[in-house]
Amino acid sequence: MRKLIFNYVQTHKSEILGEWINRMKQEADERAVQTMSAQMFTKTSSEFIELLVSNFTETEEEFQSKVTEFAEKIVRLGWPLTVITLGLRIFDHIITDGMQEEELVDRHNFMEFSSEFERWMFPLYNTIIDAYAYTWERTVSLQKIALQELSAPLIPVFEKISVMPLVGTIDTERAKQIMENLLDGVVKHRAEVVLIDITGVPVVDTMVAHHIIQAADAVRLVGAKCMIVGIRPEIAQTIVTLGINLDQVLTTSTLKKGIEKALEMTERKIIEVEEEQ
Repeated sequence: MRKLIFNYVQTHKSEILGEWINRMKQEADERAVQTMSAQMFTKTSSEFIELLVSNFTETEEEFQSKVTEFAEKIVRLGWPLTVITLGLRIFDHIITDGMQEEELVDRHNFMEFSSEFERWMFPLYNTIIDAYAYTWERTVSLQKIALQELSAPLIPVFEKISVMPLVGTIDTERAKQIMENLLDGVVKHRAEVVLIDITGVPVVDTMVAHHIIQAADAVRLVGAKCMIVGIRPEIAQTIVTLGINLDQVLTTSTLKKGIEKALEMTERKIIEVEEEQ
């Protein structure tokens, strides 16, 4: 029976692919289908069918390698797991219906067919879904690390002066990243003055202020001076209302004023140069 299934799939591969693509377009989430061009969807679908068929002929190690490679591709293309499980179910139905239509499967051998087909498809389901889940988790983890690194960059703007622009909310995990990036950046860039720009931080409450003050204190401990810039009127009012003590921290209302003050602290200043007539 296994050989019968394999021969049917091999000899009807193009028909199976065409039927699979049509049914996927009808039943799958439109957003998943429309994430790629029609040509790319057809190419990826063909690779998926070839992958399923290869389970008959490849060794377990070779098949696992192909599955992992395909999983990485479809994660990059944005196919959700629901599309993969739907694709497997449709493939199952196409093979079953097709073999019944050609009378290769009837009431006499249907139980044998079902048993053999399930023995083939069940580990196939598990292998593909496990590979997809692993690839997705790894991709999300790498993206999270990249976003964390980008969410708190320390940028050298002048010699001995660096700026850390903060945008968005600050939680405990991000505060830890801010602290690490600050301390590493101060040493790396040999900064003497660091400006923490909170212009893009929507809310400054007691916890956020505590994290920022901790960061400023840590910068001072490694021999640099820290300044908090972008203190908007509403944030200043909140700080006063909450009774947050910023006496030990230099502050300015804008990044421009902070840069000017940082230049003075490093014995420099901005001067206007008149153009020669």
